[in-house]
Amino acid sequence: MAEVVRCVEYYYTEVNDRPGEGAKVLNALKAARVNLIAHTGFPSTRGRAQLDFVPSNKRAFVAAARKAGIKLVGPKTAFLIQGDDRIGAVADIVSKLGRARLNVVAMNAIAAGRRRYGAILWVKPRNVGKAAKILGAA
Repeated sequence: MAEVVRCVEYYYTEVNDRPGEGAKVLNALKAARVNLIAHTGFPSTRGRAQLDFVPSNKRAFVAAARKAGIKLVGPKTAFLIQGDDRIGAVADIVSKLGRARLNVVAMNAIAAGRRRYGAILWVKPRNVGKAAKILGAA
């Protein structure tokens, strides 16, 4: 099976970069029964961390975040990639963009077991349309 590439909407928030801050946000979403397709977190600036979320149900996610007092930025666009795990799968994806002179802002990829993998990839907003075409995004 070839990769399936989808344009997805994501949101982000910033929290203090201290133990347990991300857990508070994720537990609030869990309590509201919000399902996430993808999540990533990383250090930001000046003692802050950025948490990115791709929810399966945008309305439920936004409502739960609002109720929990989570300040969101977005929606913004990223690419969710799922496919059969093979040597060079990620290299093939980024090479397509590189040949088109599009820079990958960030990417997270992981083997998902049973010879499958998943990834989330970001390009600059001005390049989303071109990247979608190159990647064959649905």
